[in-house]
Amino acid sequence: MQRFVRIFIILISLITVGTMGFRLLEEGKPEATWLNCCYMAVTTLTTVGFGEIIPLSPAGRVFVMGYLLVGFSVFTYSAFTLGQLLVSNELQGILEKRRMDQTIRALRDHYLICGLGRMGETICRQLHERQRPFLVIDRNESRLLAVAKPQQWNFIVGDATDDEVLRHAGISHAKSLAAVLPTDADNVYVVLSARLLQEDLQIIARAGDEKAAAKLMLAGANRVVSPYTTAANKMARFMLNPNIEDFLDIADRNGRELELADVQIGPKSSLIGKKLMETDLRELGVMVVGIRRLDGERLMPPTADAEIRTGDCLFVFGSSDVVNKLVGDEMS
Repeated sequence: MQRFVRIFIILISLITVGTMGFRLLEEGKPEATWLNCCYMAVTTLTTVGFGEIIPLSPAGRVFVMGYLLVGFSVFTYSAFTLGQLLVSNELQGILEKRRMDQTIRALRDHYLICGLGRMGETICRQLHERQRPFLVIDRNESRLLAVAKPQQWNFIVGDATDDEVLRHAGISHAKSLAAVLPTDADNVYVVLSARLLQEDLQIIARAGDEKAAAKLMLAGANRVVSPYTTAANKMARFMLNPNIEDFLDIADRNGRELELADVQIGPKSSLIGKKLMETDLRELGVMVVGIRRLDGERLMPPTADAEIRTGDCLFVFGSSDVVNKLVGDEMS
């Protein structure tokens, strides 16, 4: 932007100098009006060759020669630079879009966030901090360029209620979707579209009230979150159990945040066949608070000799860094 302004100032300065020169050198002639002088300056710079509309004196002709040699060189350079900037910016935009499309096509087991409002932005930041692959969809291009692009988040400018946009976002390969658009109607539509496009997709939706929450569940959402209800429940827990929050604040000696997460045990996991006592989870600072077997059996809490099997879901509690690394290792 600064280069555009600089070029504009140079061109205006050249025209001003030429106008003043013609005006001063040919002063007294009736043809030497300010408009005609400005016209002569512009035609001289651009070399269009319309002829002299002001009869020039010898001093005026000398001025034209010098003005043409200096001004045309500067004008040509400025015009070339301006064109180069326009082409390079357009080319850069095309290349960025192509790179983004390639990245989106390569996404697997990623998270889709439909809507980049305050709630959507918070979700994106949480996923970014945990180094999870995600993509955000929003109709507001300026919002995406201001928030998502500087953070190098994957994004699509489009309507999340459109099936083609969801397909472009790779919904068939997505792990989960969050519908956090401004209106309940849009969120219901997104949930319906997403459920029809992928039956086993985990869908989390935002609801403004209880009626909207019921409709979202009927539309196919796995979980519905009401910001007001969630905040009220959390405040009530703080009131009833104030020491819990204090414990979470001081439990991690390194000052890192604690987190409860589920770890899916895949067929290539190094934990398969081991008993809890034989793993290094405790040494890493991770506590297994529960195990859910593939057949639905729950071990709450699990014993030390509980064997880890393929398809198990481990509910672990520990520092965010260790827990997220463990989840990432099992997903890879």
